[in-house]
Amino acid sequence: MTVHNLYIFDRNGSCLHYGEWNRKKQAGISKEEEFKLMYGMLFSIRSFCSKMSPLDMKDGFLTFQTSKYKLHYYETATGIKIIMNTDLGVPNAKDILHQIYSTLYVEYIVKNPLCVLGEQLSSDLFSTRLDLYIRALPFFSPALHNTHTQ
Repeated sequence: MTVHNLYIFDRNGSCLHYGEWNRKKQAGISKEEEFKLMYGMLFSIRSFCSKMSPLDMKDGFLTFQTSKYKLHYYETATGIKIIMNTDLGVPNAKDILHQIYSTLYVEYIVKNPLCVLGEQLSSDLFSTRLDLYIRALPFFSPALHNTHTQ
């Protein structure tokens, strides 16, 4: 099992952070285009789920999967969206994404007076701690590791 990549978006759809660990295939478009496509897809899926669900969707959707990967989704009350793509064997990662938000994003970005909220994350400490956290996950396979990109 492994983690492919992780996105952090603000409430307006700006990609604040992107990390990549074991992504075997690139999208063939610019990162900016990829970020717009990802955010648009999330917006559409959230809308679809809220309209079609027979039950109250207080949490929205948490995951979806294709035949090749699984997307894990977490949204905070402030509109921060954290998306992690993994292989199919990884269980629901809601708690992991919440930990990334509460122990890394809040501690190293929100509480950092040098970080301007709503702008691309420029904290090396945040990036380093996030990388260490992802690599320490029980389903992160170092044998499959190839790169990490910000």
